[in-house]
Amino acid sequence: MLPTRKAIKDIFDGLLGREVSMTDGDRVVLDGERGLLPVVASYVDDHNRLSSVATMDFKLAAYSGAALGLVPLGGAEASIEDKELFPNLFENTCELLNVLASPIGDASPVHQRLFETFEPGRGLPADVAQWAATLGVREDVKIDIPGYGAGNLSIITTLA
Repeated sequence: MLPTRKAIKDIFDGLLGREVSMTDGDRVVLDGERGLLPVVASYVDDHNRLSSVATMDFKLAAYSGAALGLVPLGGAEASIEDKELFPNLFENTCELLNVLASPIGDASPVHQRLFETFEPGRGLPADVAQWAATLGVREDVKIDIPGYGAGNLSIITTLA
């Protein structure tokens, strides 16, 4: 019901134009690390029912957003230091999470698509927050982007 690690890695490798490394990761929590709140994406099925949630910690969002946009490392570091995900980095992170819908849907018995992406600090609907915090069926990975840095991604399915 969850995408394979290879499928997740292939999305990052392909979009970022570099080979990332992936290992076991920590669960991305909604209250963030030292005020660095995550980016959260909700995915729905063809009946607009919540089917999956992805949470990307602030650092991975900044690094992957910068790498996708060919923004120098300093741009990602400034975003992290300021505890503000700059609009261009958030937009690029949204694109990654949109493309991630493909392997999420491929692993599922139902078609899924990105419904909404929530920037750090934006309030979440109760159902999205509940699933993002669940210890249920989930994949937690750490992705290291060469030349940028590492962060965690969690994918949670609501489909049993």
